[in-house]
Amino acid sequence: MVRPAVVLAVLLAAGAGCQTAEQLNFLTGLTEFRDLRDMLPAYLRGKAADLLAQRRQVVARFSSAQDLAQRRQYVRARMLAALGGLPERTPLNPRVVGVIEREDYRIEKIVFESQPRFYVTANLYLPKKGQPPYPAILYPLGHEAGAKAHTAWQQMLGALAKKGFVGLAWDPAGQGERSQFWDEDLNASKLGASTVEHTMVGIQCLLAGDNLARYTIWDGMRALDYLLSRREVDAGRVGVTGNSGGGTHTAYLAALEDRLHVAAPSCYLTSWGQLLRTIGPQDAEQCLPPWLADGLDHADFIHAFAPRPYLMLSAVRDFFSITGARDTFEEARRIYALLEAPEKLDKVEADDGHGYTKPRRLAAYDWFSRWLKGAGDRAEEPEVQLATESELWCTTTGQVATSLGGESVFTLNWKRVEALKAQRAPGRDLAARLGRLIGFEQPQGAVRVRPYGAFTRPGYRVEKLVYESEPGILIPALLFLPEGGPARKPAVVYVNGAGKAAGMEDLEPLARAGLAVLAMDVRGWGETQPVRDRKGGDFARWFGDFDSGMTALLTGQTLVGMRALDVARGVDVLAGRPEVDGQRIFGYGKGGGSLPVLFAALLEPRLRRVALEDLLASYESITSQRIHREVFEQVAPGILKHGDIPEFVAALAPRPVAVLSTVDPLGQPSRRADREAVAALFR
Repeated sequence: MVRPAVVLAVLLAAGAGCQTAEQLNFLTGLTEFRDLRDMLPAYLRGKAADLLAQRRQVVARFSSAQDLAQRRQYVRARMLAALGGLPERTPLNPRVVGVIEREDYRIEKIVFESQPRFYVTANLYLPKKGQPPYPAILYPLGHEAGAKAHTAWQQMLGALAKKGFVGLAWDPAGQGERSQFWDEDLNASKLGASTVEHTMVGIQCLLAGDNLARYTIWDGMRALDYLLSRREVDAGRVGVTGNSGGGTHTAYLAALEDRLHVAAPSCYLTSWGQLLRTIGPQDAEQCLPPWLADGLDHADFIHAFAPRPYLMLSAVRDFFSITGARDTFEEARRIYALLEAPEKLDKVEADDGHGYTKPRRLAAYDWFSRWLKGAGDRAEEPEVQLATESELWCTTTGQVATSLGGESVFTLNWKRVEALKAQRAPGRDLAARLGRLIGFEQPQGAVRVRPYGAFTRPGYRVEKLVYESEPGILIPALLFLPEGGPARKPAVVYVNGAGKAAGMEDLEPLARAGLAVLAMDVRGWGETQPVRDRKGGDFARWFGDFDSGMTALLTGQTLVGMRALDVARGVDVLAGRPEVDGQRIFGYGKGGGSLPVLFAALLEPRLRRVALEDLLASYESITSQRIHREVFEQVAPGILKHGDIPEFVAALAPRPVAVLSTVDPLGQPSRRADREAVAALFR
């Protein structure tokens, strides 16, 4: 039986060490730090703006057709590098699995394999009137519900067929009949929105050095292969158009495919400068890092297609900025003038919102008729009989996963990861290669530190300070200084993914054990965590700070690399303190903070010992487990080509390392913590 006096003593002892939120998160309410939560996004927007300014200088120097031919080659090369290359062209094995008859056209329900056993469900719209071979339209789809059955897509494809065009639409991976996370009990995707599906597998692809667009673009190229195999199609008269995510793939396919003759992306093209100021980066396949670091922007998709006919279809009230669309059009107009083809570029704006609405559809009919038939078409849009989603199904259950099985993006990516393991060789230069990969920049010059008061507790004193990790990045930190003991004490840099205020259970015992401890909110955590509401709750819940993470990748950096720099600058702070023994500085990372500390230790030899708690067990585990949560901020593209977390830990030898506990990609413990090992390691 526990005596009440003992309970009271424990409670009093605990209360003596408690800190107030104002003491731990001490910058809250200070006028000079009112924009602190925008610090990381503003820094990244600044990096992006610098890269875009450099690009404008390059583009301004274009003066000949030869310059533009070289630019076209450059854009394609950088796109293919960002994708991770393209798969091997294998047999399509196409099958017509059903037909829907209409008065003026027919709809064939098609299944083909863009890669072996990677099944694509598609609808082919074939005119019944006129004389074949017909001009054809490749029709990549947007993210709207229903995929190929969406009413706007059916309306446009049916109207095109009535006007004498063959049209082909297919379900993108993660949409329609091709959910990558189908749950038979829910009769729905486990993840809900297609954009969440795309980004879940997109992050897995990034670890292998690929992009999800490698799969979605290849589906489009194989759809074009199938379209051109049909005797009803004139291979010399093929256009491409789509809206939103379909506009994205219209831009992609047009930039890479010489077999496409006319392009008309709808509600996608803007500019990266405006995109980052407004809605931010979109889901995984709509971002091709390191796009901005490669000196590219939306206009480059048009440059890669020029001087073939190109129509930009925009909405004044779209969430894709109309200002960005106008800027991109003006740049492209100069390019088409240089190529002496100004009449082959145009833009149509409708005063409406996002979608392939009637004003844009009418403009597209006219544009495709002009360039693929030799005469424009200003006629009214014909009425179309709409089918239900199930009527357009190409599978018996409405899902490839339950009807046909086969491969998924997850399984195909896993095979690529397995192949990488046999090829990589960590070698002596592993740390240097990892530094380049994560975008780590060695600290330069003395670190600037500003004090913001102090408070005392039994056995130690806490100084509140801010240090500048690099221009534009301020790191709030708490320096715990124990009383008594030697004049120069061993010290620890402490990073907790939940923020410095979440670490008191670790910090007080270390301080009372005689260690100086610098607990910091590296950029994007704690007091510097940005507001995460631009994508809605789903993106933040699954992917953390997606906007900052993707913007960093687009600029050739990573959040984990920048946070490792913040840790290294924390070592500079400690090394400059008279109370600290510079030969005994250690690192302690917890949760999300464990990987930045690990990478900092690989690149900063002054971290003599390292403790890692709740460390992600491996990057490979993200690719072998279908669903992950909040790992995106820790990702570096292509890192599995160089090694994995256990190898990075081993590379710290002969320095002592304690991996106290590990977690799986959902944050669940895969190895329990040994808390006593911290004191033993730092003793």
